Amino acid sequence: MIEKQRLGIIQSRGLGDIIIALPIARWYHDRGCEILWPICEQFLPSVKDSVPWVGWIPITQDLTGAFFYDTPYSVLQAQGCDEIMCLYQSLTGHPELAERPEFQIMKFDQYKYAVAGVPFQEKWRLSACITRDRDREQALKDRLTRADRPYVVLHLEGSDHRAEFDRNAIPVDWDQIEITADQTPSIFDWITLLAGAESIICVDSVMANLVDQLGLGDDRYFVPRSHIHLTPVLGQVWRVLDPAESVKSRMRIFASR
Repeated sequence: MIEKQRLGIIQSRGLGDIIIALPIARWYHDRGCEILWPICEQFLPSVKDSVPWVGWIPITQDLTGAFFYDTPYSVLQAQGCDEIMCLYQSLTGHPELAERPEFQIMKFDQYKYAVAGVPFQEKWRLSACITRDRDREQALKDRLTRADRPYVVLHLEGSDHRAEFDRNAIPVDWDQIEITADQTPSIFDWITLLAGAESIICVDSVMANLVDQLGLGDDRYFVPRSHIHLTPVLGQVWRVLDPAESVKSRMRIFASR
């Protein structure tokens, strides 16, 4: 076990993966490690105030892809890290990651915890990792909801996909609030609004991770977009919606009879 050391983490993107990995960093922080973590600069507003115990290092994305591994590694070496932990399960140019035996048998979030040596159940201790700004959360909820109306929260935009589903199932007297990236600088500002929703409908993306790891709401709908190895383990009860036909081909790894 790493103790009283400077630990560097390589997981520069995406934001959903960073949220999945936060309890890993917290595990080591609670055991005396200083955590240094380079992330793509566009994610910094979500974490700099909400996760102040991490030494966040913003880096710029580039066309070469060096921001995934090579740049973070160089930055962490320059910071004098005693250990550098890569949490990606595979990367172009780094076949050694996918050659680990865990790669063949685990979902990508399980892989992160396995290679980090952290119990997987820690993933659902995200609440212990964040400092909430309840005034900002409430202000966002007040701006987007009406006091006398129930509402459903929708998050349909993944990093490479927009989900579609039959909205006729949503009661006509419910407001539909769709989460988009331009409404607030921090993903954690959505927590109060999500917790008060009648239902939550999320594509497999960062918001689904947040909802699942914090146990928000109690009527949740998950829209898949990837096959089993690239879909996180869900710890809460979700109803899985049938995805669009265009998505099914990239999801299928087992043919139905």
